Amino acid sequence: MSSFEFPWQRMAAGANLLSPTGSLGVTIFEEITNLAVKHQAINLGQGFPDTDGPQVFKDIAARGVSGDLNQYAPGAGIPALRQAISDHQKRFYDLDVNPANEVVVTTGATEAIAAAILAFVNPGDEVITFEPFYDSYGAAIGLAGGTHKTVALNAPDFQPDIEALRSAFSERTRLVVLNNPHNPTGTTFGKKLLAEIVALAMAHDCIIISDEVYEHLTFGVSHIPIATLPGAWDRTLTISSTGKTFSFTGWKVGWATGPAELVAAVRSVKQFLSYSSGTAFQPAVAEALAADTGFFSDFANDLGERSEVLAQGLEAAGMTVYRPQGTYFIVADVAPLGFDNALELARQMPEMIGVAGIPLSVFCHEDGAERTRTLMRFAFCKKRELLTEASQRLSKLVARHGA
Repeated sequence: MSSFEFPWQRMAAGANLLSPTGSLGVTIFEEITNLAVKHQAINLGQGFPDTDGPQVFKDIAARGVSGDLNQYAPGAGIPALRQAISDHQKRFYDLDVNPANEVVVTTGATEAIAAAILAFVNPGDEVITFEPFYDSYGAAIGLAGGTHKTVALNAPDFQPDIEALRSAFSERTRLVVLNNPHNPTGTTFGKKLLAEIVALAMAHDCIIISDEVYEHLTFGVSHIPIATLPGAWDRTLTISSTGKTFSFTGWKVGWATGPAELVAAVRSVKQFLSYSSGTAFQPAVAEALAADTGFFSDFANDLGERSEVLAQGLEAAGMTVYRPQGTYFIVADVAPLGFDNALELARQMPEMIGVAGIPLSVFCHEDGAERTRTLMRFAFCKKRELLTEASQRLSKLVARHGA
């Protein structure tokens, strides 16, 4: 094979999936899932619920499929969904969003992220993310030919050092990609930090992409969209989706909102990726976004309680636990058990104790991987009885290590 670096190789390298020989490696998610299936382990590795969202919304989607909603939707999304997204932003955050030109519906949040990065990043442009980072960011940055710069989030609070954040910006900075609440650490970012990011973006004339798919899944803290801060709206694309808020990850209905100029750029790229998708699902998502406020708070409260079930199980197993402020995930340190490599342990656990988790190092570049080598991410978006069973199995890790 030629030594020429193809775009797909840059993309794979950006997601830490390019092997030394230049071939595509297997994702850790696929590897751990296969091990979990092989050993009948409880899979707390991937972030998908084991129960669907409300039946009423499934029924709306089913009527669409059995009816006449089986052809292309408008490229920007059906009007009812764009209006519902606009109404949602006003209801929860007092943001005035024009549904006609400041909303675009995408094939999940992942397409919105990729389309935004491809729309604005030229080869050599710098894109800043926090680290650990969601792997799709690195993949899209690599595909665009951008330079990925990271700012570390370290335990216990997973907040960035402000001076390190400031130092990451340069005259080549084109985008800042923010994930709030943050996957994989479960942390959230407050108004002071968000204001600093806005000030830096303004000073360096760069665009903010704010991935807020976990916006309604916070525990004891309120979500603050960065677009609500002074000076932010004109340079911010806010991304969210159906999957996390309503437990419909397979529907792949996401969206981006922001000033018309930025949304138009995302739509321009999106039309040559998927054009449109999920026609039958879009009316159901519109209804879901209009749900009573109690639906959102009840779901978050229930999820927070489930996170505590798993947190106590991890602590009882002897790990140091960093309780999340949001998302589906909790981070634990396996070092107190005597393990110095969470990646190796993650590969052993499905067979050893029948539980699967994901090492935090896979969400990092090389330096970050070393900083996070004993940290592991577990998903708690599962039934309580499954989390209780996982906690009991985790206790075997203590016994086995003690032996």
